[in-house]
Amino acid sequence: MFKRSVKSSKSEFAVAALTGEPTAVTYAAVAVGVTAILILTTNAASYHHKWVAWLLWCAVAVFVWELFAGLANAARTGRTAAYVFSLKGLIDIVGATGVPIAFVCGAGLPSASLAGVFWLLKPVLQIPGARQLRRVIVREAGPLSSVFVLFLIVLFMAAALAFLFERDAQPAGFSSLPASLWWAVVTLTTTGYGDVVPITLPGRIVAATLMICGLAVFGILTGILATGFAAENRRHNFIQTWESLGKVPFFATLGPAALADVTNMLRRIDLRGRSTVIRRGQAGDCMYFIADGEVEVELPGKRVPLGVGAFFGELALLGNNVRTANVVTTRSTTLLVLDLVDFRALMARHPDLAQAIDAEARRRAAENAGTPNR
Repeated sequence: MFKRSVKSSKSEFAVAALTGEPTAVTYAAVAVGVTAILILTTNAASYHHKWVAWLLWCAVAVFVWELFAGLANAARTGRTAAYVFSLKGLIDIVGATGVPIAFVCGAGLPSASLAGVFWLLKPVLQIPGARQLRRVIVREAGPLSSVFVLFLIVLFMAAALAFLFERDAQPAGFSSLPASLWWAVVTLTTTGYGDVVPITLPGRIVAATLMICGLAVFGILTGILATGFAAENRRHNFIQTWESLGKVPFFATLGPAALADVTNMLRRIDLRGRSTVIRRGQAGDCMYFIADGEVEVELPGKRVPLGVGAFFGELALLGNNVRTANVVTTRSTTLLVLDLVDFRALMARHPDLAQAIDAEARRRAAENAGTPNR
């Protein structure tokens, strides 16, 4: 088994290397390379210089191999130019050539290794949150650009007024408009280094107004991003739930409008194998539909498996709200959760679903022959 797992991991690495996709080796190389950079810029490097340099060049070798693998894959698919000028391609090129070029140009190894900071961009491309952030920025480009323009207008106006009011009182701090712009940036971002402070009354009024405007601008910016993230999450959850809903035959008879209505009510959860969904004695406030995987209902004297398309937990919503049986997943399972309030709304809007759920509940009760409700 161990040999088989090692062989499969090697084959996965080979496939990933040929396609240019990052693997665990990539992330390990990033960690080792960044650690080597940190050590090379400290006094400890003098005691372990050879070992640290060897680790650094090993990391560079991994990134060079990834670059060649990406170029080979792009050439095979006829997309070499697209890969070279893509963000991933540029990161691969800089990551593979930055340190060697700096070293060949005469920089010492500690200085040349600083080009390895671009290696940190490799994991960023694979972070789901980063892709989500990119989509939010693209979707909210209009409002964000408006806030940025507003930021520049307030910044320049405040710098001009501060220069007008403070240049005679303290020429060292407000000697020119660019110097006043530095003060305006520090003040607008509420950083407040204190190196330059207005001393005239009009200048202080400008500073106070600028600080308030800074809070307003960043509050607007935060609101735009938060709203964008919330909308993106809703959109993503809706798509995932819609796709999972198509796997449940119970909803196969619903039209598109009804499916959209049901999708907005359901919550999608992913569980690992042997995860407890329901515990005996809990209050029942929701029911579950199985979109993928399998669960096992632990009834007295027997275990009842339920597969894709089945539902459970409805008995507690129709009658006694106390769970009297355990439900456990047997493998990785995707469930769609319908809360009690949404359950009642759904039953009111779709009587046919209410009749189907009620009929299934009666059938199970008769089949269990006195078995406690779930």
